[in-house]
Amino acid sequence: MMGFSFSELGSIIGTIIFLCSFLQKFVPEEVWEFFDTVYSKFIGWFFPYMEITFHEYTGGYFESRSKAYVAIDTYLENHSSERANHLKATPIYGRRSLALSLDDYEGVTDYFNGIEVRWKLIKKHPSTTTIACRGGETERRFYRLTFHHRHREIVTKSYIQHVLDEGKAIQNRNRLPKLYTNCALDDDDYCDDGLWTHVLFEHPATFDTLAMEPRKKEEIMNDLISFTQSKDYYSKIGKQWKRGYLLYGPPGTGKSTLIAAMANFLQYDIYDLELTAVKDNTQLRSLLINTDKRSIIVIEDIDCSLDITGKRGNNKKDDDKKDGIVEKITKKKPKKKGKESKVTLSGLLNVLDGLWSSCATERLVIVTTNHIEKLDPALIRRGRMDKHIELSYCCFEAFKVMVKNYLDLESHELFPRIKELFEETEMSPADVAENLICKSCNDIDKQVCLENLIKALETAKEQQALKGHEEEIEDEESSSDEEDSSSSESEGE
Repeated sequence: MMGFSFSELGSIIGTIIFLCSFLQKFVPEEVWEFFDTVYSKFIGWFFPYMEITFHEYTGGYFESRSKAYVAIDTYLENHSSERANHLKATPIYGRRSLALSLDDYEGVTDYFNGIEVRWKLIKKHPSTTTIACRGGETERRFYRLTFHHRHREIVTKSYIQHVLDEGKAIQNRNRLPKLYTNCALDDDDYCDDGLWTHVLFEHPATFDTLAMEPRKKEEIMNDLISFTQSKDYYSKIGKQWKRGYLLYGPPGTGKSTLIAAMANFLQYDIYDLELTAVKDNTQLRSLLINTDKRSIIVIEDIDCSLDITGKRGNNKKDDDKKDGIVEKITKKKPKKKGKESKVTLSGLLNVLDGLWSSCATERLVIVTTNHIEKLDPALIRRGRMDKHIELSYCCFEAFKVMVKNYLDLESHELFPRIKELFEETEMSPADVAENLICKSCNDIDKQVCLENLIKALETAKEQQALKGHEEEIEDEESSSDEEDSSSSESEGE
């Protein structure tokens, strides 16, 4: 009897569907809309609820993690531990506590202005991936919000915005700077968590501990403050809210330390972009899209990441006209055998200052190099790298900052001799720091550290003098050979 009843029901439903499709061709549109309204109300009697879905990833081919999803996730994480039955615990690097959030397929009830809504976290496994560069299928999650249809206006106009605002506020309160690096995205492996992987950024460097001339230090800090307060100004002049910094100088002069100090000063995340791990220009754009605001994109030792030292042609006028067009460049072999990065300088320039740079606002882009003369002029021109900062050898003013940090000394009888040597000798801050490291705080060890520094400076001075003397001899021999060659040619003529 039961089977017969279901069979009859199936026939009735099939007949209704056929009649609806048949009548739709002949019934006037106004009449059909009336029946559709009646039908919607009829269904509403049995299921008077509405559903809104918030997907984790949006954006088509160049997908990015939805900021709305992240805000909802943060909001529910703060509320779900008291109401949900199934939670997942996630360890937080650098903390003893665990982050508790909704487990997959778990739901939680929330209340707002006397109304009740329900959230549910759903995970699905797509049959095909929508991001080609990830090289395989990826799990997709989304939140489903369910509420009674009579609360539609309150939920859509007030509650959802309340959740987003509260989620962002919680993020800002709990925000810890992060250090990101891009995954080695190729055909064989990829990051399960997305295009970037991260750890907490816990570098202790600050501008107070930075070994640098006070005047230059203050100039950089003022420039950073001015940038963070210039959103309206950038919009007024029609430029993206971003700023490029070029840090250059010999090895050991504190380029990476300066980046860390800038990040701590602004409380920005750092995205350390490893170009040799990027497959092509398309992947580079996708990486840029998946960076957050209030961040610093760093490309360290860019002259070593890719061979971008090639000439741009013999005709300088043509070069100036084609500032955004770059000739084919040689790629550096990546770590994996058989894999080769296809990132071009043209693609990099477009990400830094072209159309795709519009996807990166409220960001700093910092490029470092030990050999500025090797870089293509198009890469370091003003507009891409707005501020050029030379980090040179240690001076006496920088030494006073270091000796205060390392030895807690503001003056000493050996300072005049050290000042004299710094005026005559080139030594990097890293080498100076190596001589100032003191395992104890007694005055005898501090004296020994300063004496070791003086010996190191005197040795460096002698080596530099010897090197300069050898170069003079080579120059004299070279000029002598040229004179002999020219005199021989004159006699031959």
